[in-house]
Amino acid sequence: MQPTGQPSSPASVLIAHDRWANQHLYTTCQALTPEQFNQPFQMGTGSLSTNLLHNLGAMQGWTDVLNETPNRPRLEEQSCTLDQIIELHDPTSSAFEQAALARPFDTIITRDRGDQIYTFTAGGILTHVMTHSMHHRAQCYNMLRQLGIKDQPMSSIMEWMITSD
Repeated sequence: MQPTGQPSSPASVLIAHDRWANQHLYTTCQALTPEQFNQPFQMGTGSLSTNLLHNLGAMQGWTDVLNETPNRPRLEEQSCTLDQIIELHDPTSSAFEQAALARPFDTIITRDRGDQIYTFTAGGILTHVMTHSMHHRAQCYNMLRQLGIKDQPMSSIMEWMITSD
C-alpha cells in the first residue's frame, strides 16, 4: 500500500525528496548569522550561500536545456540572502519538475555549449540534477558541522518517506 501523499514513480520521488531536503536545509540555515551563512569553506562552491544558489542555478540552467530554450543569466552571478534563495526555490523547482516530467525520459535533447554539441536524455538530465543537488547539500551539512551545528537537518529519502504524508 502506497503511503498517502507520497509519489511512487522514481522521478517524482527524487523531485519531491529534493524539495523536502532543501526546505529542511533552509530551515537550519535560518538560525545562522549572515556571517556564518557566507563564511568561506574550502569545499563546494565556497560557502553555504554559494552552494545553495549554485544548486538553484544548476536547476534553472537544466530547465532551460529540457525546455530547449536559450539559457537565462546564471543565478550564481548574483549574491542572494537566504530569504531570497528560499523565495527562488519553489518557482525554480516547480519549473524544473514541469520540464523534467513533460516528455518521455528517453527523449534526446541536443545542446550547444561553446564550440561543443552535447546530447542528453531527459532522464539523464533529471538524474544529474537530483544527484548534483544531493552532492552539494552534503557539502552544506559538512559546513554546518564545521560551524558547530549539532542538529543536522533531515536529508535522506528514508527520512522523507517516514516523515512525509
